[in-house]
Amino acid sequence: MLEYIVREGDTLQRIATIRGLKPENILNANPWASDQPYLIPGQILFIPSTPRRRYAIQSGDTLASVLEQFSISEHALEGFNPGISHDWFPIGRILVLPSSDKMSIVEPHGEYGYRDMMKHITELMGKYKFIEASSIGESVMGKSLEVLKIGKGKRIIHVNASIHANEWMTTLCVMRFVEEYAEAYQNQHMWNGYNPQEWFDNCTLWVLPMANPDGVELVQEGATPAHPFYAELMEYNSHRRDFKHWKANIRGVDLGDQFPAHWEEEVIRRGKKFPSPRDYAGTSPLSEHESKALVAFTLDISPDAVISLHSQGQEIYWNYRDYEPEISEKWSHRLAQVSGYRAVKLQGSDAGYKDWFIQHFKRPGFTVEIGQGVNPLPLHDYRNMSLEVGLIVGELMSF
Repeated sequence: MLEYIVREGDTLQRIATIRGLKPENILNANPWASDQPYLIPGQILFIPSTPRRRYAIQSGDTLASVLEQFSISEHALEGFNPGISHDWFPIGRILVLPSSDKMSIVEPHGEYGYRDMMKHITELMGKYKFIEASSIGESVMGKSLEVLKIGKGKRIIHVNASIHANEWMTTLCVMRFVEEYAEAYQNQHMWNGYNPQEWFDNCTLWVLPMANPDGVELVQEGATPAHPFYAELMEYNSHRRDFKHWKANIRGVDLGDQFPAHWEEEVIRRGKKFPSPRDYAGTSPLSEHESKALVAFTLDISPDAVISLHSQGQEIYWNYRDYEPEISEKWSHRLAQVSGYRAVKLQGSDAGYKDWFIQHFKRPGFTVEIGQGVNPLPLHDYRNMSLEVGLIVGELMSF
């Protein structure tokens, strides 16, 4: 049994995954942890030991060479060997080696959060030189709103994810598709019957993987008294310490109701007058850093079509108050056919990103509700959901 000191950003799922365990293995050894919605930095956990490979660092070894030799990630190795780094890699040190996990870059080690995404963006750009990344602004707490660009075609497609905080699974799924697209293009392979070379030549794909990073972090890690918004968050959350149901940004504004498309009617429909975990539309359209940045970015690139990823329901919403072009319904059925989702004509909803895009541009826009279950969706089915996201995006790029 090993002792482990909880660090900022740790969750039971993350600690367990990197050690080849299940969260219940850790809970069995630390029953008190089941009474907490989140771990607190500085707490000590007893970690059940598992049989592991070991390796003594040899003369001439580097961190990079060992990672490549054993097909493991730096993050996984450091989890078993705290302090190991490029700068401290002493000859003779016995390393505990995790299971090989570097089949791909975008793999979840527990809940997929902002740090994971930013690390993977850097790694993807290092491996695939044609991927570009830039920032369209910052969240309330100063996190960069990163967008990825792939392709050189005239047709512009935009996809965004995690507008709602507890729907962070959408970020993991679209990031996974970005990697698979890039790998197939670089190696000149087909991807599930599609030709990525044609995508790259004909389309430019812009992806905003995480539109609400502050909210995602809150859902996954909670808030301690040191959090700059702690007092407000506890009030907005009715003094509950569990934030897993939270959809809004860090100021308690639901970004899904922030866009200037009959916003006033949505405010009346929702009936929320104060900041809340969900459904409070703010004091005005685009009152929040994140929604304002997304609209400015969209106006700048002027997409031919957009997809806003949400969860859950396995449905595709394609219309908005008859502002949409005639082709939208036909396209929605094609997207539904490839993914197994259901195309739905939605009524009685306003102020969403897709709503604003359709109203402003009169071009096809789609809200895609991935997966089934309760948000946050469980990790075990992310491969299926990422495939469904890829098929939908890929089909749209193929029109």
